[in-house]
Amino acid sequence: MKRFFLFTLISLICTGISMQAQNFNLVPVPAKMKTNPGQFTINESTKIVLTANTPEMQNAVAVFNGLLRQAAGYRLPIAAAPVAANAIVCKLNPAISNAEGYKLSVQKNLIQLEAQTPQGIFYGMQTLRQLLPYQIERPFLSNVAWTIPCVEIEDAPRFVHRGLMLDVCRHFMPKEFVLKFIDMLAYHKMNTFHWHLTEDQGWRIEIKKYPKLTEVGSVRYRTLEGRYSSPASRKWDNTPYGGFYTQNDIKDVIAYAQKRFITIIPEIEMPGHAVAALTAYPEFSCTGGPFEVEGLWGVFNDIYCPKDETFAFLENVLTEVAELFPSKYIHIGGDEAPKTRWHRCAHCQALMKKEGLKDEHELQSYFIKRIEKFVASKGKRIIGWDEILEGGLAPDATVMSWRGEQGGIDAAKQNHDVIMSPNTYVYLDYYQSDPKKEPLGIGGYLPLWKVYSYNPMPAALTPEEAKHILGVQGNLWTEYMPNSNQVEYMAFPRGAAVAETGWSPQEKKNYPDFKERMIQQFKRYDGIGWNYSKAILTEEE
Repeated sequence: MKRFFLFTLISLICTGISMQAQNFNLVPVPAKMKTNPGQFTINESTKIVLTANTPEMQNAVAVFNGLLRQAAGYRLPIAAAPVAANAIVCKLNPAISNAEGYKLSVQKNLIQLEAQTPQGIFYGMQTLRQLLPYQIERPFLSNVAWTIPCVEIEDAPRFVHRGLMLDVCRHFMPKEFVLKFIDMLAYHKMNTFHWHLTEDQGWRIEIKKYPKLTEVGSVRYRTLEGRYSSPASRKWDNTPYGGFYTQNDIKDVIAYAQKRFITIIPEIEMPGHAVAALTAYPEFSCTGGPFEVEGLWGVFNDIYCPKDETFAFLENVLTEVAELFPSKYIHIGGDEAPKTRWHRCAHCQALMKKEGLKDEHELQSYFIKRIEKFVASKGKRIIGWDEILEGGLAPDATVMSWRGEQGGIDAAKQNHDVIMSPNTYVYLDYYQSDPKKEPLGIGGYLPLWKVYSYNPMPAALTPEEAKHILGVQGNLWTEYMPNSNQVEYMAFPRGAAVAETGWSPQEKKNYPDFKERMIQQFKRYDGIGWNYSKAILTEEE
């Protein structure tokens, strides 16, 4: 009997520890958190009080309230008048210094959430979501007590840019998945969705002035099967493959993202990775074509020719893009643009002589600077991959450093803003465990612990130069991600490591702790219906 009592007591203690741990598995980890005894219980009488009842404030609490309706069967009523008890009071407080930061106080009879902006309120509500039992992510459950442990949290992001890039060109992802992907970002307090929309293998955005971009450029007639190999051994799927987003689709996605305080940065590649566009409009190439939308992965010699007609075409495209997307940035690529065609093109050589350009790298700089000037006329700024440093950087360009960190360091030393996105740490198309146990991928090896180990702030920078590091971004190139299920599998939990790297103070990062929190987070992922890698469960320490 004594042994049974002791066993029961130990079981209860262990269960209590487990339940307590589950309540504090926040990702990303807050900057400051203090736990107190007790808990707040949400019921049908609980109110959400908005001291500023604006559309943005309503958006800030809508996702949380929608989850309650799904899981508990009721929404919390919105109130404007002060409520002294059984309420979640959301208040804008200009004294909070960080525009995305928040303060959260959970007491036994009242929750108080303060932020400088509705965006901060939204992030505080995401924290409340993760403090609730994981069943909040599941359909109607009448037997769950919707309790939130008493805590005091002061939280704010380390960096202003925290995001993921999704390539929808190599493999097209339907609009419904793009919305789901945005939900995944919002859950992890990311604020940027980089949407890679044009490539050699497909043009994915409707441009009304140039209908052939989607009529012709969105469809390839064959796709490489299996691993990239020598020409003699390649195998092809000869089924036409395509897809694109109408401008109405894009407006829907933007509106959805705005309600979750996520900025969408569109990428329109130039001067390279342009074969799909040149298939539709070969007159903007150096050779005149003909071309075929690529079914092979890689880098191709045919790029935009820097002639006036090409710039007029690109300016018309960018005009429609600028009108669609409210983001202050447009990403113009600038990477992997071979100069072979330019070197042999009479027009390009004459232009170089006329402009006093010593080589084709300076010609690319001329190209980017001309595009930057036009984009600036639309009230926007350009972002480019770090190749835009070659030949001289455009005056107001932001650099996305992908070939390691050096491009970002060089750009910051030249007083240019930088987003760190090195392939060695945040390319989420790389294998995340033993390739023999993984679906076919592009190569490389990037386990969760290595992603998490990344510090986006290079030690080589002075404090003044370091101010130009805007943040961090993970990238999902989809050559070997044929469907959305595989994208999710490759994106998470490594995307959560990117999120915590971008949000949490460097001194708060602790991989063993993060690993344990993520294992508990998997219960939430399961409830939401997200696919993810379980490699963490068997990784070697």
